[in-house]
Amino acid sequence: MPARANMALMELLGVHHVAICVDDVETAIRFYVDGLGCAVRDDRPDFGFPGAWLDAGAQQIHLMQFGGRDKVPLQHFALRVNSLDDAITELERKGIEVRRSNYVAGAGHQAFLKDPTGNEIELNQPDH
Repeated sequence: MPARANMALMELLGVHHVAICVDDVETAIRFYVDGLGCAVRDDRPDFGFPGAWLDAGAQQIHLMQFGGRDKVPLQHFALRVNSLDDAITELERKGIEVRRSNYVAGAGHQAFLKDPTGNEIELNQPDH
């Protein structure tokens, strides 16, 4: 069990968003909206580069289009699902390749897929 921080003034409330780089923001939007069921937000400021903010349940995914970047091999984010089997069935029906991993006690049931840029996405059905 991780050590508890000393009495801090800051209270973390959870993950607000995950920001990932993509090669083509329009292709990524189609994948995340049509494939995974995210919704495009309309409140993204103009940062001077293409991108999009998406709702993924109570959290957000921020897409940023930059060219010529190195991909980080273990970089990924996890989306919690109620039923991993149902999620895999739906994604495969949509033509999205999903790789199920072995069950790990404490981590739950997991599967992995990639977006059109190659970003790794974990689907997670926790034990509790």
